[in-house]
This record gives sequence, structure tokens and C-alpha cells, in this order.
Amino acid sequence: MFLYKKSISNKTNINSRQKYARCFQIIGGMIIAVGIYASLIIYNSFSLFVIAVILGMLSIYWGTRQLGQTKFAQEFLFSQNDFQGWLNQWQKINGSILKILPFPREENTPAIINPDVTAYSFDRLVVCDSASIAQLLIANNFHFENNCAILSITGYPQSIFDTTMQMLRRNPDLKVYAVHDCNPRGISLVHNLRSNASWFLNSEIAIIDIGLTPSQIIAAKRGMFIQSSRDSAQAAKQLPQKVRQSLSAEELTWLESGKFVELESFSPQRLIKVLQKGIAGSRNLESDDSNLLLVGDTGNDMYVVQSFG
Repeated sequence: MFLYKKSISNKTNINSRQKYARCFQIIGGMIIAVGIYASLIIYNSFSLFVIAVILGMLSIYWGTRQLGQTKFAQEFLFSQNDFQGWLNQWQKINGSILKILPFPREENTPAIINPDVTAYSFDRLVVCDSASIAQLLIANNFHFENNCAILSITGYPQSIFDTTMQMLRRNPDLKVYAVHDCNPRGISLVHNLRSNASWFLNSEIAIIDIGLTPSQIIAAKRGMFIQSSRDSAQAAKQLPQKVRQSLSAEELTWLESGKFVELESFSPQRLIKVLQKGIAGSRNLESDDSNLLLVGDTGNDMYVVQSFG
């Protein structure tokens, strides 16, 4: 019973679940071996033989089944408040951690930018669905290394948002890359970019959806930290019709089950690598790139990256 509860617990990680699953397989084999020996050699009982084989096969079947389950929902073992408390206590004793990013702050005062700089534009724009991911990319100099602007759908960084958008609109060949959580709010990011006058309403620029998307999660070979909540399930059922039309039946079912994956569950290194790969793979959108899937009509194109990493 202990192994069974651990093997289905949302608080048990993938590696531990696989260990428990292998234990089920081993126990099943032992039940069959010992049961056959006892039923035929010691007790000469056909009933005991049948019971032992059934119990052993059920244990092996359950273990094998659990080994194949890699996309189940998980829960954090502690809350964000617990973690922040431990971090604060650690820093009181050991000093501040220099490379840990603070929560993004709103800076409503416009920054003063040299007119010579604002006369130029960018070839690419990365739009994140959260300020924290935009902050992470900026802090790691992703914009310098990839000649792109980085903004969040919430308007971060506020101090240069308006100026950056003015610069971006000068480039008719601009490419926009959407990066977001795999949840109802994140899945709606591209739709918001297309339908919001502050962004690209009535624009013919190409938007590449880097992810995360449900199809990427479903197709992923490696395990991802999948969470689940009733609020997410409810929000998925209220997605705009245009967003729902861009998703497959399997993706909608996945979202409406309440499952979601956050970008913050990935390391900064992997996020940056995936973004760089998405940008490199979209340099020529007219080419036959198997990693890009065209969604929408010509003149209002949206490209979806089919794998994440």
C-alpha cells in the first residue's frame, strides 16, 4: 500500500515514481516465483498457483504502466513563501546572492534615450507573457547577443516600452517571437498581440510562437514539471474562440483538464538555448523548415515551433 500511494502521489517526482514502479515489477516477479514453488512443491495447490500468478502479474503490469507515465501533474513540496523565508534566512547568515534577480519593478518614468539610438530599429522582438521572464532574458544579455528587443505583454520594462515600440514599428520586416507559459493566459499571448492596438492590430508582420504549447508538452520525450489546478481548467474553458480554433482537440482536452507548465520550471540556460534555436530556424520563413508549422492566412501569419528544446 505504501508503494502504491507513493507511485501515484503528485508530490513524488518522476525519478522516484520510476523507482517505485521498478519495485512493483521486482515484487511481482518474486510473488510469481515463490508462489509457483510453494503451490507446486510444498502445498500442491492449484488455487494457490492461480492466486500467485494473478497477483504477480498485476504487480508487474502496474509497475510497467507507471514506468510509462511521464506526463502526470505534480505539486511543489513547499510554498513560495516557505522558499522566500529560507532564502532570507540564508542571506542573513551568508550575505546577499549577487546573481539572484529581484521581483521586476515598475519604472513609470520614461528613460532618456539618445536620439541617434532611437533612429534605428530592431530586426526581431521577443514578447514574454510575464515580466519575470523578460527580466531574466535582459539580465543575461540575450538582446545584445541576438540583436532583438525584449518586452513583456504587461509593458515591462515600462521606462522604455513606448520608445521601443516606436522603433519597432519602423521595420516592416520585423519578426516577433512569443514566449509564454503553457496555460490559458500564455496560450492567448499571440491572439493578444494580434488584437491589441498597443501591439500589432491590423499588422502583417510574422509572429512565431516559440512556446510553450500543449502540443510541445504532449510530444516531449523528456519529463516536464506539469502542474494542475481547477482555476486553470476553468480559464481554459473560457478561451476566446479564435484561440480555441488554433488548438487541436487533444490540446484543448489537455488544457481543460487543468494542466499547465510554467517557463520558470526550466533553467535559464535551456530557455535561452530554445529561443536561440527558434530564432535561427525562422530566418527564412519561406523555406521548408520542419520545425515550424504555419497557422493562419497569408498576410496574417503565425508560425508555431513544434518542439521545445
